[in-house]
Amino acid sequence: MSRFWNRRVRALHPYVPGEQPRLANLLKLNTNESPYGPSPKVLEAIRDAASDDLRLYPDPTAADLRDTIATRFGTTADRVFVGNGSDEVLAHAFRALFHDGAPVLFSDVTYGFYPVYCGLFEQPFRHIPLNDDFTINIDAYTGDCGGIAVANPNANTGIALPLDQIEALLKRHPDRTVIIDEAYVDFGAQSAIELTHRHDNLLVVQTLSKSYALAGLRVGFAIGSPELIEGLIRVKDSFNSYPLSRPAQAGAIAAIQDADWLADITARLVASRDRLVPQLQNLGFQVLPSCANFILVHHPEHKAGAIAAALRERAILVRHLSTPRIQDWLRISIGTDDACTRLTDVLRDILSSRS
Repeated sequence: MSRFWNRRVRALHPYVPGEQPRLANLLKLNTNESPYGPSPKVLEAIRDAASDDLRLYPDPTAADLRDTIATRFGTTADRVFVGNGSDEVLAHAFRALFHDGAPVLFSDVTYGFYPVYCGLFEQPFRHIPLNDDFTINIDAYTGDCGGIAVANPNANTGIALPLDQIEALLKRHPDRTVIIDEAYVDFGAQSAIELTHRHDNLLVVQTLSKSYALAGLRVGFAIGSPELIEGLIRVKDSFNSYPLSRPAQAGAIAAIQDADWLADITARLVASRDRLVPQLQNLGFQVLPSCANFILVHHPEHKAGAIAAALRERAILVRHLSTPRIQDWLRISIGTDDACTRLTDVLRDILSSRS
């Protein structure tokens, strides 16, 4: 603790990102990055944007990008907000759209940034336990609240909610903002964006980091009613009017316009995931059903931490999380078929040596 820190900083428990070490022959399956590169059209657009115009500020409204997103999702630009990754978009939403007189509700197993945002903004919150099968218990989201945040598919489990359950949640809390965080939606879940035209309390947040293979570009966006978007803009312009650089805006536009590339790489990831699951089950792992580019696995005879450590010794990284409900589970990002084969071969060797 530093004497220079204020009270709020002293109380913070920051989010811990996935490890990014520099190891020889490293196989990174710990941060849900795409094993495939972005569309070549994205790289071309970024190169074109890296011109003498970098001396000028980017468009603070990101008008062309917002128009592109609106066209892609059948909405209008006044219902679109963009930011420096979905983490920034979510942070602005927690600050702008949740009432601080009552707790924000989110699952006990979900994206680890949610309680961090609440700590930073001194926003009360309440965990809603998942069901025994790790599905979200929508019926438990009752009573007065400051708002609701739902990752769908859920972060760390990969399990998705159907739209009828999301709509039931929206109808139950018509005067509170409900955030549906769709970072992994392109890998098998159904987006709630269509519901934003019927429910003015719904904000859907997506990112280009996962399915678009652009974690290094840092672009996220939200779609919702104009009054929700206006609230986000008010916070953004009180913090940083220029969150997206010229190359980031150009690259994001090209990515969203290249629907064929998105469909191709997501289909390849889903196919690899569907092949990996039975292979891990044959090794004795319990695997939760996933609509994401990762799976959550548990081995009843071996500690998750020990498996993760043994994999790291073989230059394979997976995520061992400290959340109480899943502290004996491992989250494994889906790689290429060759990467999945390397993983299962090494796991087979590790488990046989410990039997």
